[in-house]
Amino acid sequence: MKQTLWTKDFTILILATILGSAGGITGGFALSLLVYDETGSTFAAALLIAIQIIPDFLIPLSVAPIMDRMKRKPVLVAGDAINGILYMLCGIYLLHFRFSYIGYLVFSLIISSLGSFDRLAYNSIFPKLIPKGMEEKGYTVSSMIYPVLQVIMMPAAAWLVSRIGVPMILILQGILSIIAALLESGIKLKEHIAAANKGYSLSDWFYDLKDGLFYLRKEPGLLRIYTYMAITNGVGNGYSPILTAFFRTAQGFTVAMYSFFSAAEFIGRTLGGIVHYHLQIPPRKRHGFAFFVYCVYETMDMILLWLPYPFMLLNRGICGFLGINSASMRQAAVQRYLKEEYRARVNAFESVLSSAFAASFSLIIGLMGEILDLRVCITVFAAITMLSCILLIGLGSNDVRQIYEYGE
Repeated sequence: MKQTLWTKDFTILILATILGSAGGITGGFALSLLVYDETGSTFAAALLIAIQIIPDFLIPLSVAPIMDRMKRKPVLVAGDAINGILYMLCGIYLLHFRFSYIGYLVFSLIISSLGSFDRLAYNSIFPKLIPKGMEEKGYTVSSMIYPVLQVIMMPAAAWLVSRIGVPMILILQGILSIIAALLESGIKLKEHIAAANKGYSLSDWFYDLKDGLFYLRKEPGLLRIYTYMAITNGVGNGYSPILTAFFRTAQGFTVAMYSFFSAAEFIGRTLGGIVHYHLQIPPRKRHGFAFFVYCVYETMDMILLWLPYPFMLLNRGICGFLGINSASMRQAAVQRYLKEEYRARVNAFESVLSSAFAASFSLIIGLMGEILDLRVCITVFAAITMLSCILLIGLGSNDVRQIYEYGE
């Protein structure tokens, strides 16, 4: 029998992910409109974003040692079910009572905390549901879900807001999350739990945390990959306000023109995903391909705002095409390499590192945008990221290569 990626369990998880993501995109858009309509303040919206980042700093490292000692499927199912119930209750509340900004801050903190639990469980379960040898195909599918749904659901969300209103959208989102939880409950998953037993003390928690850190410290290839990805993604997040300001203020450009960047990247990611799903990169060429992609990506960022507008769109399309290929390959390689009993803790370290760099670079790049020409600002930080790529991925080729070639 020919091996297939689309086993029953993998299909169930992808379908549940699609339902949850579709509801999350629609509900998030509706709530962002509601907050601005009710407060009239961009700072109020920014404070919500800051509140939502807090759990990503606090929860992963706190919970990951415990999660490595327990089954993750119940956490995933319960998280989606509770998420669904809370969104339904929020929608019902808004049908009968006025919006409360303070109440929504608390609601956002709770939902973000649930999301942190959910991501830890999902990232631990997902690799186990991919048939051996199909890892890159699996992560290609996973990487395509959110960008495809974002293009589809954002216009749908705008239409639904005007037709049925925010409360009904939140109730619909809640229903989708509950359906996702019911689907996930049907997944047949055998989980190997290290030291599953006998109680769990604070000293056990400290030991597990230190053990996870010690494991990561012994893996320089993982540390190099995680550090570079935290830097490049953090810098990328910091570009957003700079790009918005450039297209709003530069002569001959408009914010509407900037909005087409996402469409260009989507087209590139879609084509790249199709190619990567059908063509696999030989193991011995993966490190070289990844390094090539990272260098091209940083070069594209360095020249982005100096190009004529049509070439800017082509620039973003190329980045989307190459980015999904390298991302799928990297995710598959890293999760294949990680020992199952350390997976939640190591993924938690990565999450905290990424959040820290994202917050730091957003502030630094935003400040430098007040001082430097906006084009120069992006070029300088892209050059810094290129240097980090050379130091971490290029010069660390021996350490990084063993991650990409592991198990092949």
